[in-house]
Amino acid sequence: MTSITQLIRRKRDGKEHTAAEIQLIVDGTSDGSIADYQLSAWLMAVYFSGMSPAETALLTRAMCASGARLDLSSVQRPKVDKHSTGGVGDKVSLILAPIVASCGIAVPMISGRGLGHTGGTVDKLESIPGFIAEMSLSAIQAQVASIGIALAAQTAELVPADRRMYSLRDVTATVESLPLITASILSKKLAEDIDALVMNVTTGRGAFMRKLDDARALAESIRTVCEAGGVRCSTIVTSMDAPLGRRIGNWLEVCEAARMLRGEEEPPLLTEITFALAGACIVAGGKASTLDDGIAVARDAVASGRAWNVFVDVVRKQGGDVDAIEKAHEPSPTEVILANDSGHVASIDPLRIGFLAVELGAGRRALGDAVAPHAGIILYKHIGEFVERGEPLCGVVESRAGVTVDPASVRSCFELTDVPGARA
Repeated sequence: MTSITQLIRRKRDGKEHTAAEIQLIVDGTSDGSIADYQLSAWLMAVYFSGMSPAETALLTRAMCASGARLDLSSVQRPKVDKHSTGGVGDKVSLILAPIVASCGIAVPMISGRGLGHTGGTVDKLESIPGFIAEMSLSAIQAQVASIGIALAAQTAELVPADRRMYSLRDVTATVESLPLITASILSKKLAEDIDALVMNVTTGRGAFMRKLDDARALAESIRTVCEAGGVRCSTIVTSMDAPLGRRIGNWLEVCEAARMLRGEEEPPLLTEITFALAGACIVAGGKASTLDDGIAVARDAVASGRAWNVFVDVVRKQGGDVDAIEKAHEPSPTEVILANDSGHVASIDPLRIGFLAVELGAGRRALGDAVAPHAGIILYKHIGEFVERGEPLCGVVESRAGVTVDPASVRSCFELTDVPGARA
């Protein structure tokens, strides 16, 4: 019988796995017979040696079949989900899901926790006092049938193989792998019983796919494997060369999302990307014929208050404190970083800002780390804005014991220029 050591060696040497070998790896991942150190070694081998499109499709199907699946056959609405490869300050799902659900489309959104320097939708949701993201499949099904939306964490029943791989990738520097990303995303999405998926692949300094060509390759990989699994898929590649919005950190991002859903704020890049993706979901759900029409429908959902009402409903339904999200009270910064020079903000390094937020407690440095819900960064100045010497650049909210912030290091994430509108 082939051993996991042999399979690690095969992939290390750049050889292609058979369907039986991939099934052995997925089974061993699910039942625990493959140890963490062995699975980590295999993940690293895949990271360096890659997988063929056929291997990626086989891995996706095997992972999807490793657990139970949602059954939304009783839901009469079109069923659409959106997923993103993530970035810094990416709270799009928190805003988009209620918008789309308020337009008569079912949204069974099953999300993950933070990976690397990026925040996870589940960590953000769980920063809402009382919010329960851990739901059984039957509870997710019942809630989608009842109110048309569920915002849930991956359950032990759903794709257990990915649940374990996902957590190990986060702490073994194997997040940025095209086949592993494809299989991880689609094993969950194909198990959701959806009609269509809108996929946002991010690219740039704050994304896992830094190069545009790599992002396009991932988008094509996801589209191909998704449609081979019987689910319609549209992909949108967006820039992650700057943080999305002005808040980075779990509760801070929930507060910003709440203000956007109420129509109180429209941070430019975050707004553009959110409505483009929401519009694509609305088109995929048959509620608009063109992207421009879909965006108009999405904007009306916010302006009319329908989207906010859906968000309140889902928070209440999942045990969250509605009063807390209605007030959206942000913690005061423990330190305010002032500008040493005057100038226009030409760039904000999303990767460094993201890792700083992790160090503050907004993310995990190791498997099993607790996440501090209030930790994070408030950007008082964003790209294109002018800052005077001595004015606040950003505020830091610390929650992890023993963390000290070096103001010079934080300032170095910002690049200033004398030229208005210039970008680095």
